[in-house]
Amino acid sequence: MTARSALLLASLSGVLAVVFGAFGVHALRGRLSPEALWLWHTAVEYQFYHALALLAAGLWLKFAPAPGLTSACWAFAAGIVLFCCSLYLLALGAPRAIGAITPFGGLSWIAGWLLLARAAWRASV
Repeated sequence: MTARSALLLASLSGVLAVVFGAFGVHALRGRLSPEALWLWHTAVEYQFYHALALLAAGLWLKFAPAPGLTSACWAFAAGIVLFCCSLYLLALGAPRAIGAITPFGGLSWIAGWLLLARAAWRASV
C-alpha cells in the first residue's frame, strides 16, 4: 500500500463513517432493535477510530517511511472491512454466522497497532 492509497482509504472510510452514522440515527432508529442499533453505533465508532489510525499511518508513511508502516495500513484497512462491515450486516439482520468474521477484524486492528508500535520503536526520529 502506498501513502497515497492509505490516505485515500482513510478519507473514504471517514466519509462513510459519517454517512453511516447519520443513516443510523435518521433512518434506522425505530426500525431496528436497541441491540441492532448498538451494533451499528459500535461499527461507526470503530470505523472512525481506525480511519484516523489509517490516516496517521498514511501520513507517517508519506513523510517518514519506516518498516512495517505499509503492513500497518493494510491491517487497519482490513480491520475496517472485516469488523465494521460484519457489524453493519448483523445490525441489518444478516445471519448470526456473519459474526464469525468480526474477530478477524479485531485481530487485524491489533496487528496494525502492534506494527505501528514496532515502527515507532525502530524509528530514528
